[in-house]
Amino acid sequence: MSEVRLEDFLAEAEDLLDRLTHGLLELDRAIKNNTRQDPGLINDIFRSAHSLKGICGMFGFQEVGEIAHKLEDLLDRLRLGKLKLTAENLDVLFEVSEELRGIISKRADGEEVKGEQIQAIKQKLSGIEEVKSEDDHNHWLKESLVSDEILSVLTEYEEHRLVENVKEGMNIFQVSASFKLSSFDEELVMLQAKLKELGELITTALPGTQTGEDDSMDFLFLLGSDKANEELEAHLYGYPVSVSIIKPGKYVKAKPVVRSEKQEAETIALEEEEELSKVKSLSRTVRVDIGKLDNLMNIVGELVLSKNVLAQLIERLKDKIGFSELALELIKANRMMERKLQELQMSVLEVRMVPIGQIYDKLRRSIRKLARETGKEVEFIAEGGGTELDKLIIEDLADPLMHIIRNSIDHGIEPKEQRVKLGKPAQGQIKLKAFQRGNHVVIEIIDDGAGLNFEKIKKKAIEMSLLSAGQEIKEDDLVQVLFNSGFSTAEKVSELSGRGVGLDVVKNNIGALSGAIDIESSAGKGTKVIITLPITLAIIQALIVVAGSETFAVPLNAVSSGLAIKPEEIKTIEGREVIEQRERTLPLLRLDRFFNLKSPSRTDSEEVYVVTVGIAERKLGIVVDKLLGRQDIVIKSIGDVLSGIKGIAGAAELGDQRTILVLDVVGLIEGATSGLGSRRMIAEAQNVS
Repeated sequence: MSEVRLEDFLAEAEDLLDRLTHGLLELDRAIKNNTRQDPGLINDIFRSAHSLKGICGMFGFQEVGEIAHKLEDLLDRLRLGKLKLTAENLDVLFEVSEELRGIISKRADGEEVKGEQIQAIKQKLSGIEEVKSEDDHNHWLKESLVSDEILSVLTEYEEHRLVENVKEGMNIFQVSASFKLSSFDEELVMLQAKLKELGELITTALPGTQTGEDDSMDFLFLLGSDKANEELEAHLYGYPVSVSIIKPGKYVKAKPVVRSEKQEAETIALEEEEELSKVKSLSRTVRVDIGKLDNLMNIVGELVLSKNVLAQLIERLKDKIGFSELALELIKANRMMERKLQELQMSVLEVRMVPIGQIYDKLRRSIRKLARETGKEVEFIAEGGGTELDKLIIEDLADPLMHIIRNSIDHGIEPKEQRVKLGKPAQGQIKLKAFQRGNHVVIEIIDDGAGLNFEKIKKKAIEMSLLSAGQEIKEDDLVQVLFNSGFSTAEKVSELSGRGVGLDVVKNNIGALSGAIDIESSAGKGTKVIITLPITLAIIQALIVVAGSETFAVPLNAVSSGLAIKPEEIKTIEGREVIEQRERTLPLLRLDRFFNLKSPSRTDSEEVYVVTVGIAERKLGIVVDKLLGRQDIVIKSIGDVLSGIKGIAGAAELGDQRTILVLDVVGLIEGATSGLGSRRMIAEAQNVS
C-alpha cells in the first residue's frame, strides 16, 4: 500500500473510531443516569462500524475488517432490540474499540497481527448473549393502529422502533408531504431535520399517494412524539405537510402554539436559512495533513526572517542617504508588506488551531477504564472544549493530562465506602476546565479527593535527601518535590502508580511546550493541577535584550513590563535580590550571572533594566543591560549540544542574520527559585541555525 493511501486509511479509520467511541460514551452516560437511550445514537454507532468495515475492505486491512464486520452484526442486533445494552456489554464494546485502535496502529507500522488475537476479539463479541424475542411483537404492531399497507413496506428496524415508541406511550403521527420536483431534495432534507427535532422519525421517507400532479412528489413519514396534534401542527406551520394522529399515547393534551402568520413566516424563513447553511458547510470543509500545514508555516517563518533582514537593510540605507523620496517609498512598501505578512501569518495560525475538546473523549474513555480497574466511581466533567490551541500542542498534551488524571484516580479519589463515611458523595468527581487568558490557555484538572498528604511528602523527601530536616519547609517546596524524578509516596507498586514515574515526565513534557504546571491542594477536599500553555509555538513576538556580551530573545507573551532601575533600589532578602513592584516583592535574576557571562563594567549609579516575566502566578524580574525592542522570531531547535542548558528554549535568527538564544521563562523561574545557574559556555550557541 502506498504511503498516501495508508495515510488516507489511518485518517478515516481514526475518525470513524472516534465517532464510534463517542457514541459509546454517550450511551454509558445514559446507563449511569438511567435515562432513555437515544436510538439515533445507536444507529450512528452502527453506521460507524459499517463504514469501518467498508474502508478496511477497500484498503486491504482484512484483520480489522473481520472484527468490524463482527462488531457491525452485534450493533445491528442491538439496534433491533435483540441484545440488551448493559454496562457489561458496553465494557466489551469499549475493549474491542480500543483493541481495534491497537491493531490498526500495528498494521500501520508494518507489524504482523496474530490470528489468535483476532480470534480472541471475535470470541469476546460472540460472548454477548441475545435477548429472547418477545411473543407480543405482533400485538404491539396492531396496537400502533398503523395500516397494513404501511406496515408491509417497513424495514425490520423501522418495525422495531415503531413498537418501542408504542410501548413508551408516544403519540404516533402520520406526516404527509408534497414537494416540487425542482426542489424536493433540499426540502426533504430540511423537513426530516425538523421532524427529528420534534420526536423520533421512525421512517425516513415512504412513497406517498400520488396527487396526479406531474411536477410534484409525495412522501409519508411515521413520527413518534410526546407532542399533541395541535402543537405538532404549529411547529410544522409553513412546511408543505399535513399531520394526522394515528395512535394517541400518554401525551394527548397540550395547548396549541398560537402565532401570527408574520411570526410563522419569519420563523420558517430563518429555519430554512439555517438548514441550508448546515448543508453548505459540509461542502466547505476539507481535511488537510498537518505536515502540509507545518511546511506552510515554515515558509511563512522564512518570510518573517526575510522581512526582518529587509527592515535592517532599509535602516542602513536611511542612515546613508537620509529621508530621500526613494527611501520613503521603500519604507512605505515595506510597511505594506509587513501588514500583509502579518495577515498571512495569522491566517495560517488560525488554520492550525483546533479545539481542545477533541481529546476529551480520549480522556473520558481512559477515566472509565481506570475507574473500573480501581473499583471506584468517578464522574468526569469537561468544560471549555471550544478553547483552541495549536494542533501540535494538543497532540503532545494528551499524555500529560492522562498522567495527572491517573494520579487523581489512584491517589486522590477515595473508595466509595470511605467517601460515604467522610460525608462525601459516593461518586468522585474529576473536572477539566480549559479557558483562554491573554496569549495563554489555562487548563485546570480538579478532583474532590483526599488532597495531598504534605506530612507524608515531607517525610519521604527527607528520607530521599531531597530536603533537610532542619530547614524551614513550605507547602510550595513540598509541591516542587513531587516533580523530582523517582519520587513517589506509594507504599506498593500497582498497575497505575508507585514506580516514581509520572509528574516529572509531566513537567518535562509541559516544559517542552513552553508551559508551566502548578498544584494547589487542600487536605480532605481535593487537588487542583493548573497547566498554563502558549496558544502557539510557531512564530512569536519577542523582546530582544542584551546581557553581558550576549543578545537574547524573551517571548513577549511572558513579559508583563520592562523598566529602568537604579542599583540602590535592589534589596537583598534571605540572600536573594528583590525589588518592590506594585506593593509586591519581585525576586530578581541577573541574566549575565545565571549564564556565567562576562559582565560589562558600570558605575554604581548606572541604571539597569528589569524585564518582569511570568507564567500563571509565578513572577520574576530578569536583570539585563539593554532593551533593543520587539521583533517577530521563529524558534528553532538547538539540538543536543545545548539541550541541557536550563533556561534556554531554542534559537532564533535576527534581521542582521545573527543567531541568538531564546529564553525559556519557566526554566529561568525554576532556576532562580532553586538557586541554580548554567555554567556551560554560551558561545557554543553561535553555531546553531
